[in-house]
Amino acid sequence: MRKLMFAAAGLVALAAASVAVAEGINGAKTAKAVTGTFSATSANVSTRTCTTTDGKTLTITNGRYTGAASGDPDLTGPITLRARSIVNSDGVGIVDGALRIDVASGRHTAAAFTTVYDHGTIAGLAVGRAHGPSARLVANLSAGFAPGSFTGAKLGGGTSAGSAVEIGPGRCAPAAKPEKSEARGNITALSPTSITVVGVTCVIPSDKSADVNARFHLNDRVEIHCTLQNGQSTLTRIEKRH
Repeated sequence: MRKLMFAAAGLVALAAASVAVAEGINGAKTAKAVTGTFSATSANVSTRTCTTTDGKTLTITNGRYTGAASGDPDLTGPITLRARSIVNSDGVGIVDGALRIDVASGRHTAAAFTTVYDHGTIAGLAVGRAHGPSARLVANLSAGFAPGSFTGAKLGGGTSAGSAVEIGPGRCAPAAKPEKSEARGNITALSPTSITVVGVTCVIPSDKSADVNARFHLNDRVEIHCTLQNGQSTLTRIEKRH
């Protein structure tokens, strides 16, 4: 699998999960297997994209998901997740966040999770506290994932994916600034579609053509500003000068 570079925030999340696992194991007196399943959907997901310095497109989403969990008593009840995904145009990335299961008998189960995304599935680790007093939860987490839903999710019970990605110091490339030009002097050519001032020619947008040709004439002294749009230097501003 190709190596994938993402922001350092993902690396921090992985480190935090590792520390939490260590804290959960130290001093443990008992251990028991638990399993649970859940599905959850979101009515509100925000999405943005950017292009990385290595030419890939990153899609970044943030959402709040709700649904129902079932299984062992500590993993049964309404579930709420807050999740952030970072996926590149190769179809791989990470999904991390936090989940909470409102257990019927009282104190809820809560955990933070960090998972690897691979073409529609996630697999990783959820670490937190269980419903029972002083009980820690360390669970393999797997699911089908899209920005609007978790489907067929498992806490324990085996995982359906096992990919790995490398988290590195990649960053989004700055947006390219549009090319601009300007000129000050007499109008030497003017038509419904273009204007020329001291050798600089710019296309006149159709919605500005009538106004420009009504207000300005050959040999008027003006200042024009143009921006490269769709491969053409296009008039964005014109002012009379004396």
